[in-house]
Amino acid sequence: MIYLYYLLAAMGGGLIGGAIGGIIVGGKDLGYDLAAMMGAFYGLLPAISGIAIALLALNFL
Repeated sequence: MIYLYYLLAAMGGGLIGGAIGGIIVGGKDLGYDLAAMMGAFYGLLPAISGIAIALLALNFL
């Protein structure tokens, strides 16, 4: 059950970090709202896959 909290924390961090990164990188070109939405979506993908791989590795240790 504790692993679910790690997954939720990683998702929250991925959303916030991706949105901030999207605003910084593409805010002027795409508009800040669109850049934040795209950054949040694409920031979430590596966060979920990274935490899933880490939790699988911890399962086998």
